[in-house]
Amino acid sequence: MFKKILKISLPLGILISMLLGIIAGWAFLHFGLNNLAKNWISPFGNIFLNLLKLIAVPIIFTSVTCAIFGIGNIKTFSKLAGKTILLYILTTIMAICLGLLLVNTIKPGFVFSKTEGDKMNIPISDTKVNQNSEFQIETPLILLVNLIPDNIIAATSDNTKMLQIIFIAVMFGIILLILPNEKTDKVKYLLDQLNVIFIFSVGLIMKIAPFGVFALMVNMVIDFGGKTDIFKALGLYGLTVVIGLLSLTYVLYPLLVWLFANIKPVKFIKGIFPAQITAFSTSSSAATLPITMHQVENELKIPKKISGFVLPLGMTINMDGTSLYQTVGIVFIAQVFGLELSFSQFILLVLLTTLSSIGTPGIPGGSAVMSILILSSIGIPTEGLALIMGIDRPLDMLRTVTNISGDSFICCLLKNKAN
Repeated sequence: MFKKILKISLPLGILISMLLGIIAGWAFLHFGLNNLAKNWISPFGNIFLNLLKLIAVPIIFTSVTCAIFGIGNIKTFSKLAGKTILLYILTTIMAICLGLLLVNTIKPGFVFSKTEGDKMNIPISDTKVNQNSEFQIETPLILLVNLIPDNIIAATSDNTKMLQIIFIAVMFGIILLILPNEKTDKVKYLLDQLNVIFIFSVGLIMKIAPFGVFALMVNMVIDFGGKTDIFKALGLYGLTVVIGLLSLTYVLYPLLVWLFANIKPVKFIKGIFPAQITAFSTSSSAATLPITMHQVENELKIPKKISGFVLPLGMTINMDGTSLYQTVGIVFIAQVFGLELSFSQFILLVLLTTLSSIGTPGIPGGSAVMSILILSSIGIPTEGLALIMGIDRPLDMLRTVTNISGDSFICCLLKNKAN
């Protein structure tokens, strides 16, 4: 029986742990054992969060750097890659803005009143952003100033300095592209191997995710006083994400590909539908890549020179579905905790989510690592991550469909750039 429990898939294990954590939290509240839970169960949730924070900075540095020097050379980067990356950034920003529009319109986390949120003893992350100081819009270029660190050690040792970490990674990656291969081969090999190690480390950390989520949920139920409104909020959150992903995949992409690539929406959807089905069933852009390439080349008549470059690159750095999901999830967590984000924090959220999409590893738990950094940078309690991890799997299936659809959409826009 114990062996069967151990063989439960990770997403199912996290979902079961979330439900058990809610039940256990209610039980502790009912029997007045709050201190027991706080002293002997909650710390395991903090351990899980600390492990994710521990691996966040090194994995985003190596992932972003490897993604950039993996383009090959600065000549390729400045031609087709430059246009491709620009389009990827624009579509990512479009996805993020759609997510912000939906989550601020539907407001899934505002099931709780602000007065109830203020009564809860939730530990707010100790960041300057939360107090609106470091990233306050004092001058028009303050975000640009804060983007560039004056101390590389200080930047990489602070999880709230995500923008600066990404800047260092991007700058380092471009330098590796410019320098001759014979001078950078060993560095590239080292970074590539470190990236493999860090990604493997995330896999190991995620093995204890069910225990971490259980502890976090017990603690959260106690903090929320056992209120059942959290289920309404969670259901509304899931609906918000689904509406956003379906709007991107079946409304915006087909409409834009019709306007800018002269491909009819029905033809576009029909052409990539087999790849979408595969993406939905596997939740993996990498596993879907061969089918995506086949459909794009044969059904949408995209030259192999375009699809062979754009689709693999997009699989690495273009995560429209993931970006929308992260945006909605982060604002939802802020709403649940009764935090009102300032304009500067929304701007920062757009920047962080856009840039972090380059370094999000395509593995279970990859988006959780990035979310940890974004939450820390903006000043939102990272404990809230447990809320959205429980229903991550079904949403992951849909956001993978959006991710590969976005890659196919960019291929269509660039179809005339093969010559």
